[in-house]
Amino acid sequence: MAKRESCTIQRDGRLLIVTLNRPERLNALHFPAHFELAEVWDEFAADPELWVAIITGVGNKAFCAGNDLRYQAEGHVRKRCPTGFAGLTNRYGLNKPLIAAVNGFAMGGGFEIALACDLIVAAENAIFALPEPRVGLMAGAGGVHRLPRIIGQKQALGMILTGRHVGAAEGKALGFVNEVVPEGEAVAGARRWAEQILECAPISIRASKEAVYAGMGEATLEAAINRSYEEQHVLIGSADYIEGPRAFAEKRSPVWQNA
Repeated sequence: MAKRESCTIQRDGRLLIVTLNRPERLNALHFPAHFELAEVWDEFAADPELWVAIITGVGNKAFCAGNDLRYQAEGHVRKRCPTGFAGLTNRYGLNKPLIAAVNGFAMGGGFEIALACDLIVAAENAIFALPEPRVGLMAGAGGVHRLPRIIGQKQALGMILTGRHVGAAEGKALGFVNEVVPEGEAVAGARRWAEQILECAPISIRASKEAVYAGMGEATLEAAINRSYEEQHVLIGSADYIEGPRAFAEKRSPVWQNA
């Protein structure tokens, strides 16, 4: 496991686990952390041996309490990271799957990190909120845009306009949490999802993720279906496009080449 200033990095085969590591600030992030994490995601995106990533927070109190307002109040100069909060929320071209393993508080920017992931596994003690209006701010790192797209306008406004806290069970009922697990088991739950993803062809996964997100930007279903997707063209020309059906016909497990 490699330790950086604001996080730890663990490689486990095809899986990368990124753990926010600022427990003294409930894993709230200051601007150096955003740039550090941006480098982590750059490396993940570029590494053909890594197919899935999990992001979590150290300890059981907090996944991420959001922006480190104390750091800001102490007079430090703020620099905007081009790829957003945690180097992630403005990163739109990453087609590898990301899973948020949420333990404890996911507040403001912390919730926005989770929303920027493809799946959210929440421990029973997880608490989600976009409380920015309560301190004169706005959830501008994607929260006010992603949440309505995930759970619908009215339900999202019910959270955004009040800043209210939502527990893991309600998050699942609303539709932004995929699974609720016992306290302390968020990463184990996320690993189970990752293992299922890793059974699939990585090129197929990337093509599917790209099509879901890019297709949602189209005005009609017909336009989404008929548009061209770069990763789909890569898939069709790949060895894995042949290996999958061949393995099925031969009644064996496929051996993915990621090529």
